Amino acid sequence: MTLDRLVCANCAGLVAEGRCPTCRASRERLQRSGGPNPAMLVAIALLVLACALLLAGLGG
Repeated sequence: MTLDRLVCANCAGLVAEGRCPTCRASRERLQRSGGPNPAMLVAIALLVLACALLLAGLGG
């Protein structure tokens, strides 16, 4: 989820603007959580590869 679309329930402003303490806390928490986990991306790539190989084996 990106900060540019989140609306604060406390002040009705964009979380990215950080108008109130609730916005600032949410923005900080989301930024600390970081992006996607590299291990999860590798696992997804392997799963897609396995599915592709399975489908190629069934079609031939």
